[in-house]
Parts: sequence; structure tokens; C-alpha cells
Amino acid sequence: MDDPKPQPPTPPAPGDCCSSGCVYCVEDLYQEELARYQQALKDWRARHPE
Repeated sequence: MDDPKPQPPTPPAPGDCCSSGCVYCVEDLYQEELARYQQALKDWRARHPE
């Protein structure tokens, strides 16, 4: 069964955010991706106890 460990998202580079209050700010999108990654990692660890 192929079940690779989830990889964390790449954080935005300094300067990626334009600080103009965009509805879909790269910082917000990163936080959403990070939350999905953390849940995926938690689920993966449950399937692969050490």
C-alpha cells in the first residue's frame, strides 16, 4: 500500500503578501493549507503508529 507521509506546504516568501487586504491573501491561503497538512499528518500518524 502506497501511503507516503504528507509534506508541509511551502510558506509564502517574504514580500509575497502585498499588504493591501486582499480577500485571498497568500498568508491566509497558506494557513488553510497548513491546517489541511496538520490534519493529514495526524491521520497519517494514526495509520502508521511508531
